[in-house]
Amino acid sequence: MSRRYELTDQEWEQIALLLPPENTGKPGRPSKDNRLMLNAMIWLARSGAAWRDLPERYGPWTSVYSRFRKWIEDGILDNIFRVLSLEAELGDLSIDATIVQAHQHSAGAKKGYFQAKSDTAEVVQAPKYMR
Repeated sequence: MSRRYELTDQEWEQIALLLPPENTGKPGRPSKDNRLMLNAMIWLARSGAAWRDLPERYGPWTSVYSRFRKWIEDGILDNIFRVLSLEAELGDLSIDATIVQAHQHSAGAKKGYFQAKSDTAEVVQAPKYMR
């Protein structure tokens, strides 16, 4: 059963070999499944949730975060994105306002100009003392 935001079997087959081996032979607790960790990262990115809001089925958020930071530093995630983008449709690569939300402080006009309230809509420059 495929869950929301998780990789399909076909997607997993494309990138499974790009990830480091799960069993390194080091003593201690065995590492979590790479697919589970990557699905957790995808869930976070697609849902927009905070790390601490990660569903319990993925394990502790700290484990996912640690793996995320390690894969970023090692360039593993960059490599995965490069490989997957080679076969992506152009529509999958575009970013627009339906995907990205503006920050709450991004609204506003350029300071120092006033818009005239007439049909001609002239732009009037503000006096020097107001700039």
